[in-house]
Amino acid sequence: MTMPVAWADPSPSGASPGPPSPGPPSPGRPSPGPLTPPSGPVPAIGRAWPVGDRPPVLRGWEPPATVYGRGHRGVDLAAASGAPVRAVAAGRVSFAGRVAGRGVVSVELAGTDLRTTYEPVAATVRKGDEVAAGEQVGTVQPSGSHCATTCVHWGLRRNEAYLDPLSLLPPWLLRRGPSRLLPVLGVPLP
Repeated sequence: MTMPVAWADPSPSGASPGPPSPGPPSPGRPSPGPLTPPSGPVPAIGRAWPVGDRPPVLRGWEPPATVYGRGHRGVDLAAASGAPVRAVAAGRVSFAGRVAGRGVVSVELAGTDLRTTYEPVAATVRKGDEVAAGEQVGTVQPSGSHCATTCVHWGLRRNEAYLDPLSLLPPWLLRRGPSRLLPVLGVPLP
């Protein structure tokens, strides 16, 4: 059995300053020591926010330093109950059902080894369905969230490692406000 992990680079040099592993792991359990980085960068293939248009991030990604450490393995996005939840990128639904009493939808992203998760969601898709970027996969459930207000928890995994889901979004989706043209000063007119 493998346990999910999250990758963090807490030091400027990239060295993992976490405590040394307390010895060999017990059978079937990984060592709770420092994490190793997942392979490769996350491609910015997202083409839509999961909910709304640039929703407020209520709580950001906070990777734990160890497998069992404290952290927040995704981001919480403000969303109204019943709001549509969309796939951020094209892929195939790998799970649509309930986990620990919450509705969850997971999408394996096309051409990658990445998987996104959305919860609490009342699924409108089934396992095996192909989805396009921006296609609705469910609606926000009014309860089951760990937020103080209604929200969607959006996660990203590569194999068993948790990653920052905001890294899927290209800069043009992350920016706030419209583009603006600025005056050019000191240039002679033709």
